[in-house]
Formats: sequence, structure tokens, C-alpha cells
Amino acid sequence: MTSLVVVARVRFYREGLADLFDREEGFSVAATAAAAAQALTLIRDLKPDIALIATDLETGPTLVHEIAASRPETRVVVIGIADDHPDVMPLAEAGVAGYVTSDASAAEVITVVRGVAHGEAPCSPRIAAALLERVATLARERGNRATTAPLTARELEIVALIDLGKSNKEIATDLSIEVTTVKNHVHHILEKLNVERRGQAAAAVRRDG
Repeated sequence: MTSLVVVARVRFYREGLADLFDREEGFSVAATAAAAAQALTLIRDLKPDIALIATDLETGPTLVHEIAASRPETRVVVIGIADDHPDVMPLAEAGVAGYVTSDASAAEVITVVRGVAHGEAPCSPRIAAALLERVATLARERGNRATTAPLTARELEIVALIDLGKSNKEIATDLSIEVTTVKNHVHHILEKLNVERRGQAAAAVRRDG
């Protein structure tokens, strides 16, 4: 038996979903909630297999993050989302296991939730394409970082001074080297970090520690 918590702000929507799954073999609705805080408490206490969250809940991505942190065993299905909804990516990155689009029938809702219960990750072809594109982008970014040559100790010194807002001339004075030497180092730093401006280099090093 797959247990669910249904979360939707609109009462008739919430009760309709609960009734749909209460009548479906293999499912039981443990509770319903109208707000994120209430939903999180119920999920922690009741430990359902699936949390079914409607997109009328504006804190959807935040709630998914909190569920993943406190009750990772509960898989989250978002219902009523458009293929091009701006939250598709944030929800995926937060840990959503499945999507039900806004034009899905009751039978399709049940099919998606049943698939998630069996370890699948069902979604529309358009959402799947967007997710695959995001995965490819992340892979390329990781590849670029992996092939970037590490900065030398001197280059790191120069980046640190750039981050303090110092000019090439000031850096040369601080390090007792020629301005042309500083310029050469800056050129190599930009190449290694694959950025175009000094400020971008400083930000990249600061971000990556």
C-alpha cells in the first residue's frame, strides 16, 4: 500500500485529489494539508511514501528542499505544472521525483504517481527534454572546470589583490615586480579561468575557494 500526503492550497482541489486516491486500489491518503508548514509536519510525523504537491502552493521548491532534508524517503510529485513553468528546473534541483502537467486527466495523475511509487521519474516529453538539456549543461560546466589548469601561488596572490580593487601598477608595487609581469600573469589567469575580465576572475576564485 502506497501512502500519500496531499498538499494544495485550494480546498476542493485538495479534497478531490484525496478522494481520487482513496478510491484507487493500492493507495491510501494519510492526510491533507493546505500550507507548507503543516505539510512538512505531517510528512515528518506520518512518513508517507509520496507527497503530492499542487503548484498553487507558491513555496513549492522550498518545501521540496525541506522534505528532501528531513524525510528523503518521501518522494515528491508536483501536480498541475505547465511544461514551460519557471519552477520546473528549481523543483528538479530540489529533488522532485515526478511531474503531472496541468492538462493531465485523472487516469494520467494516477499513472504518474504509481510510476513514482515504483521508482520511475515520469514527466512530459517537453519537461524531460528541458531536464536533459540542464544535465548536459551541468556536464559541460564540470568538464570545463576539470580541464582548467590550476592557478600558481603567484597567480593566486595577484587574484587576491585584484579582489581588493588594486590596479596592475599597485599590484606590481606590492609584489615588487614589473607591471608587464603583472599583465602577463593576469592574461594567464583569465585564460585558465576562461573569463574575460579581472573582476570575473576574482569572483570565480572566491566562489571556488
